[in-house]
Amino acid sequence: MATIGHNNLNAKLVLLGDMGAGKSSLVLRFVKGQFLEFQESTIGAAFFSQTLAVNDATVKFEIWDTAGQERYHSLAPMYYRGAAAAIIVYDITSSDSFSRAKKWVQELQKQGNPNMVMALAGNKSDLEDKRKVTAEEARVYAEENGLFFMETSAKSAANVNDVFYEIAKRLPRAQPAQNPAGMVLVDRPAEGSRAASCCS
Repeated sequence: MATIGHNNLNAKLVLLGDMGAGKSSLVLRFVKGQFLEFQESTIGAAFFSQTLAVNDATVKFEIWDTAGQERYHSLAPMYYRGAAAAIIVYDITSSDSFSRAKKWVQELQKQGNPNMVMALAGNKSDLEDKRKVTAEEARVYAEENGLFFMETSAKSAANVNDVFYEIAKRLPRAQPAQNPAGMVLVDRPAEGSRAASCCS
């Protein structure tokens, strides 16, 4: 039974990042609770959906897992345009993948939805001995750019669900996608009362 005032949100979420950073592994771990040691490269993009209950709302994520290869880069705007959230994934054992993640952040800041909830995920945190990117460096970068940051491991499942829950918590509430001007409703009583006081 749905309670009155219960929010059901549909949120489009896109994963971006370098090839091999573990985007598909993160999604597979989140949606199916699985980890495959050898995950084939995504071609174009793959689609998944998963529903989470967070506080007062049910959030249904429509997840687009994009391909990391450069040749698919031109397709990316198709997936992140209109997305409510993005997870930019890099591999903590690869400085190059961190640089690439920063490029994705810049692209989203220029072309993405301005209210997009963005997460930076440093994946493969189980490979501590091969680490090339410090958590501190990534945290500072995330703070400076308005993202929240977590290190994850699709292999051990560390923080995987947490990233999605944190995004769900940060999504704007009570604003259905088809009514972006939902805030107008909040202003109307104030305007009405102002009109009344001016003319009484």
